[in-house]
Amino acid sequence: MPGRPVPSRRTVLRGAVLTPVAGLGLTACSGGGSATSATPTAPVDLGAESEIAKGSAKLYRDSNVVVSRAADGTLKAYSTICTHAQCPINKLDGTTLICPCHGSQFDATTGKVLQSPATEPLTELKVTAENGRIVAGPGA
Repeated sequence: MPGRPVPSRRTVLRGAVLTPVAGLGLTACSGGGSATSATPTAPVDLGAESEIAKGSAKLYRDSNVVVSRAADGTLKAYSTICTHAQCPINKLDGTTLICPCHGSQFDATTGKVLQSPATEPLTELKVTAENGRIVAGPGA
């Protein structure tokens, strides 16, 4: 075709190398769609109540739940699906949850956002202690 410049070999190779990398970046930033369904839809037995000391929290990665115990002994539970891009949160530092996707941080004792880009708090879940076991989720 006359009038169109022919791309150099370097330009073609650079495009071939960068295209898959750009695709990986978009995949990492996608919400994943199905992550929100990973929050418990029925009561889930999380383990022994004695595993959570007063003033601390425990992350249950397989169930996408965090449970904290206040100084008075009461339990609180939250979904660990980030409200920004629906990524499962997989890190708990003290009582701060850290999302691996974009760095949002949440207070595991209140569900409140500590660091953006998330702007909405985590979803609170019902939690009970039955026979020394922690049970969280709807109907708990």
